Amino acid sequence: MADIETSTVSESGYASTSQVGEFDLQIDATDETGPNPNATLVATYASCYLPAFRVGGSQRGEEELGQIQIDASAELDDHDDLESIAFDVHVEADFDDETAADIAERAEGICHVHSALREELNADVSVYTGAF
Repeated sequence: MADIETSTVSESGYASTSQVGEFDLQIDATDETGPNPNATLVATYASCYLPAFRVGGSQRGEEELGQIQIDASAELDDHDDLESIAFDVHVEADFDDETAADIAERAEGICHVHSALREELNADVSVYTGAF
């Protein structure tokens, strides 16, 4: 059995509902009934990076980071594919630039989404027509 299993359904149009464990996730390529897939990926990346940043801080001896906010932005190419992602990480705790850079680097190594963003992870696709 796989470690992660989801089921995504679209009755019509470009909106879909993904069942992720006990949660429903609404995604809509047209941004009408939910965020689009690229926006969802950027938000997922940030939501993984944030706790990884906390762990990186702990590893560096910075246990009390306080509130952390990530303002993420992304650029799309002419085909609406993600071209770049940037994080502005706002941390309540005050420490020097060297510590900040070290924690950020540690977070990259800890964040599972950061590690997953590589070509080798492209989905192995099987298509089953006439299924319904």
